[in-house]
Amino acid sequence: MAESPVSDPTTIRRLYGRRQGHALRQGQAALFADLLPRIAVPAEGEISAPLLFGDARPLWLEIGFGKGEHMAAQAAANPHIGLIGAEPFVDGVVGALMAVSAGGLANVRIHHGDALDVLERLPEASLDRLFLLHPDPWPKARHAKRRFMNPGPIALIARALKPGGEFRFGTDHPIYCRWALMQMQRRRDFQWLGDTAADFLTRPADWPQTRYEAKARRLGHEVWYFRWQRV
Repeated sequence: MAESPVSDPTTIRRLYGRRQGHALRQGQAALFADLLPRIAVPAEGEISAPLLFGDARPLWLEIGFGKGEHMAAQAAANPHIGLIGAEPFVDGVVGALMAVSAGGLANVRIHHGDALDVLERLPEASLDRLFLLHPDPWPKARHAKRRFMNPGPIALIARALKPGGEFRFGTDHPIYCRWALMQMQRRRDFQWLGDTAADFLTRPADWPQTRYEAKARRLGHEVWYFRWQRV
């Protein structure tokens, strides 16, 4: 497997597992065949708000949107922005398509594939906000290089975010929480937007809950919420 284009020997290219889950039902297959091509991020070339939405609106990106509930809620609450979602799993893309269709959301674009492909094709300083919520923690030490919170992907995030742009990260996995903090503490291009424990133990009002967070809460897990600003 090829390495990330940002020099980083600890990060390999493929950061997720298998892409296909159960067989799609008829209605899901129809959405995948009909709606996805209409709102898909183009497969090649630079990615920009004018290209995707026809104007210079602020751009947000969600990496690994699960079934799309957070992305859809953010898009509905912020119709003035353009929200790109990147997700390699078919089941997740179908879930997001259902949410987009049900909500009549015109400000969502979907990349069915690796988020690194989107980050590489975004112009420098083009994103206002980026979300990485409950990513796969790859908890075994030998798999740490697969975690998205590694120097290569973080460098791509830093390149894509505007000065003052916000990076939001959430997890309920203590190993990944410690790992992510270790990675971000090494950076000089991000400032943590927090002063007290309440700032990372309490979900902000404009941070819709994901199904992964709800499941973690049901299981009695702690959940951590981090916000960093690009400096």
